[in-house]
Amino acid sequence: MKVELVTNLKRRATQILGELRVSKEPVMITEHGRPSAYLVDIDDYEFMQRRLALLEGLSRGERALQEGRSLDHQAARGSLSRWL
Repeated sequence: MKVELVTNLKRRATQILGELRVSKEPVMITEHGRPSAYLVDIDDYEFMQRRLALLEGLSRGERALQEGRSLDHQAARGSLSRWL
């Protein structure tokens, strides 16, 4: 992973973003020697957001099963047939 100082980002933002578009490698921005932020390609960011949404849906489903808030196949089929 590439690491850049925040001062370099200020001075060379266009160049750093250009390199990011080509390499697709995330860039860690440091401030006072500590990680401060990550720059990631927009396509990678959107992919990560979709993946997080999917994982959140799976987590909600698992929680519903654990709490008994689910239907068996027959009950679900009956419920859906009223909608269709």
